[in-house]
Amino acid sequence: MSTVYSVDVQITAPVNDTEVTDRVADAVTNLFPGAEVDHEHGEIVATAHEMETLSESLHRQEILDTARGAFFEDLRGDTFSFDLKKQAAFQGVVNFAVGDPSELGDIHVRVRVNEPDAESYIDHVAPPTKEGKPIDPDG
Repeated sequence: MSTVYSVDVQITAPVNDTEVTDRVADAVTNLFPGAEVDHEHGEIVATAHEMETLSESLHRQEILDTARGAFFEDLRGDTFSFDLKKQAAFQGVVNFAVGDPSELGDIHVRVRVNEPDAESYIDHVAPPTKEGKPIDPDG
């Protein structure tokens, strides 16, 4: 039986004077295609309820361990946050932002897991790996 996940994903990204708002919105929807995007003063604010495309990118790019590290690093109760490089997201690529924010600012993602719990959802999006390959929990 497959688990039903209930999550609220809030995505914010600054829009600088040198940037085109729609391009920043595209960067967000490249990784979160189902997100509802609003333009607010100097930033994009988006809401999504799944991270399947992001998960597929993590698998394709073989950065599941990196993702798990980023997710668990900022896990507080049923909420975890992480930052993504805006420039990479324009290309539909996941690149976690660590350290100082880039001059364009980063895409900030905050995930609240309602069902079942944050750890299970992280395992769903970025499963544990062995020698870089996802471990199949059923296998």
